[in-house]
Amino acid sequence: MKTITIKEQLNSYFMFAVLFFSFFFSTTIATAQNAPAVKNVVLVHGAFADGSGWRGLYDILSKKGYHVTIVQNPLSSLEDDVRVTNLALDKQDGPTILVGHSWGGTVITEAGNHPKVVALVYVAAFQPDNGENSVQWLQTAPPAPENGVLAPDDKGIAYYDEAKFHAGFAGDLPKDLSDFMFASQGAFYAKGFGTPITKAAWRDKPAYGIVATEDKSINPDIERAMYKRSKTKITEIKGSHVVFISQPKAVAEVINTASKEVAKK
Repeated sequence: MKTITIKEQLNSYFMFAVLFFSFFFSTTIATAQNAPAVKNVVLVHGAFADGSGWRGLYDILSKKGYHVTIVQNPLSSLEDDVRVTNLALDKQDGPTILVGHSWGGTVITEAGNHPKVVALVYVAAFQPDNGENSVQWLQTAPPAPENGVLAPDDKGIAYYDEAKFHAGFAGDLPKDLSDFMFASQGAFYAKGFGTPITKAAWRDKPAYGIVATEDKSINPDIERAMYKRSKTKITEIKGSHVVFISQPKAVAEVINTASKEVAKK
């Protein structure tokens, strides 16, 4: 039986230490290199919806190392939705990418003036300018036959027609998921659609816009016109109005691109 000398034991310990620290530092460096350039993302939902729709995108972004916060809009007014979005932004520990879907685009256009916001991402979203509101943009192109936005009721609340919700709002999702979304939609006070923007954040900050090419709630041509007017960087994705649910990887890639590009500026 061979006896291992102290020198041989020390050599073994030394080699183990070298291998261990080489692995540790290479893993640490790789993790740092793959970490998001701007790690904070705040997601703002639109009308006829709530924050639960962001789950798939949340999972993808979180696995990429992003710190994701989901705003629950009260949908009672533009001012109220901006207020709760600002509360979420206040809690971020540094530069933040602010993402809005549909009506949420109007919200982030105002809330995006928050000093922690470094980029805006519009997902099939409204993007008004100073003095403009959402409804005037809706009127620039005829609605699709599938569109089911109903007139406000006696309380001033607008809902989406249940008979048209699947085809008009979430046509590329399974019917059972669409049914759940209809059941969980928030009560949207229609006055928000008519409230003008006081200061459009996209005038001062980089903006990225996703056109949902199969959108039946906001005509894709309206999305293109808004984004082109503002010189927003446009990505077209085949999907319904809720493209962030049906195509979460593609939407996540736009956010990832924004994170990398704004970090270089």
